[in-house]
Amino acid sequence: MAKLSLDQQHKRVEIDNLTVQNDIVFSYFDKLPAGEREQQLFKALYIGVLVLMENRLSAFLSKTANELGTELESLKLIFDMKHELFFGSASMGTVAEAEIAEFLNQHFKKQGLKDQAELTGNTAGIIPRNKTGDIVCHLNGRDDMRIVIECKFDKSLKLGEVEDKDIFTRNSDTAWSQLIEAAANREGRVAIIVFDRAKVDAKILNSVQNLKYIPEIGFIVIVNSQAADYTNLVIAYALARDIALNAHVIDLDKNLLAVILNRIIRDLGDIVDIREMVEQNIEHNKKILKRLEKSILSMEFSGEYLKNFLREGTLGKADLLEFYRGGDLRDKFKPIEKEIDALGGE
Repeated sequence: MAKLSLDQQHKRVEIDNLTVQNDIVFSYFDKLPAGEREQQLFKALYIGVLVLMENRLSAFLSKTANELGTELESLKLIFDMKHELFFGSASMGTVAEAEIAEFLNQHFKKQGLKDQAELTGNTAGIIPRNKTGDIVCHLNGRDDMRIVIECKFDKSLKLGEVEDKDIFTRNSDTAWSQLIEAAANREGRVAIIVFDRAKVDAKILNSVQNLKYIPEIGFIVIVNSQAADYTNLVIAYALARDIALNAHVIDLDKNLLAVILNRIIRDLGDIVDIREMVEQNIEHNKKILKRLEKSILSMEFSGEYLKNFLREGTLGKADLLEFYRGGDLRDKFKPIEKEIDALGGE
């Protein structure tokens, strides 16, 4: 029997010596690559918890095995409730860590990087009994080249700038302290702390907006997990990766570095905004093209009737009816419309 315990301080569930003997479970994980099994186990556990939280549990379980197909659709609806339940549950932080780690690994694969994001939040680092640093990213698969990511979906956490800190009061976690602690505990070259836009202190959101670099401390990033938008994290990671790979002893004014990085951050933010505008313009231009093509077809259609009239000198009621109905204009426009809709596609 697995031993299950709760870490009240970090609000985590810890399971020791977990063994599951079930043919269906074994068959599913047996088909997965070894590197994906741990993440899929977490997903399965999370979906199961969502089902248990669903008010219709008794009805769900009362169905026979032959009706499982219809209940899978019900399970899909429950899974679609994920974010609503997620933001109201105590397990929010743990779920966020797993989702961010999975997103990063998919991003690395897509970009052709050999980096690997590893969940470490349940294990202590080099500081005794300290688990700060939820995700460790190994650059190019190297254990000595690390970026550490701390996930804090918590409105109570403050920014914690040095000039605002009262050293005579009891120590409490802040964004600054968590960045420093995560880098030290996980031996990271660069640290990143991630907040969710819906779960962050207002002062941090006003100060950071999207992402911010603090010299010799690390990056503060705001994401939108409800929309699965981790754009700011991707930007911060790319910058952090360059710093980690190229870091060496140099004579550099840290204030100058901050200016350069913040300029890059601003420009990257502008690029994201420009991309959105381009995509909007593409849709707008498609509408313009459709109207132009309709006008061209209509003019050609009217021109044929005019030529016939000038050539034959007659234009009967039957001709007028066909002209009024538009002839085969709709059929001619359909393939043109499809071509326009396909513009800008990948």
